[in-house]
Amino acid sequence: MAKQTKVGNRAICYTRVSTVEQWKTGISLEAQEERLRAYCQMAGLDLVDVVREEGVSASIPLGKRPAGERLLRQVGDGATHIVALKLDRLFRDAEDALRQTREWDRAGVVLHLVDLGGTSLSTGSAMGRMFLTLMAGCAELERNLVSERTVSVLSHKKQQGRVYNHPPFGFGRIGDRLVPLLDEMAVVHLIRERREDGWSLGMIAEALNSDNVSTKNSARWYARTVKNILESSIYRIAAGERTEPIIQQIRCAKDSARVA
Repeated sequence: MAKQTKVGNRAICYTRVSTVEQWKTGISLEAQEERLRAYCQMAGLDLVDVVREEGVSASIPLGKRPAGERLLRQVGDGATHIVALKLDRLFRDAEDALRQTREWDRAGVVLHLVDLGGTSLSTGSAMGRMFLTLMAGCAELERNLVSERTVSVLSHKKQQGRVYNHPPFGFGRIGDRLVPLLDEMAVVHLIRERREDGWSLGMIAEALNSDNVSTKNSARWYARTVKNILESSIYRIAAGERTEPIIQQIRCAKDSARVA
């Protein structure tokens, strides 16, 4: 299929921040726009619009973002250059980046990335397209490595009985340590007993709801909630040897209540 070359220097600048990112790094929309405008002027591009995406995660595909959809629509209407600060402003992963840039390349649309460690990149040349492919792959590798490190850290914290997220049902926290809560651990013990007695997950959930037993966030119990508790290793790993004494306390409290 022959490449459809469009004539003209009509450019659209795309800026994006998430709220958390803006707070952490200070990469505001205004700062991005200032740099992109300066680049367009230096490159002799005719800037026709600046698209601003605020508070939208990079995990959302470009075409499903409000401003991203507007950007793609204007490209279809004749814009031939897209200018962004970095690759991660536009795309969620390497596959997304390469697929979209190939479509733009076939349509004669050039992507410009302004900030690549002190230099810029344009897909208007074969060299630029090659560097984009390498860069997308490196970005994907970095994200995967970060993900692996995060999983490793969370797993280590879980094994050490440390808080790795919001405390799960049955536990509170003191500093970064998980500590069993007597009343919630009693519910965990009851769930296990009923399951051993042949109750279905749904029956257990409905009984807890009927008895007005609260979940961690005061929501209803569901079969899935019960299943998660039964399958989670956190009650064994995080509490360690502390769980059994608590179970014994629960049993003693039950026996005392029966005697009374």
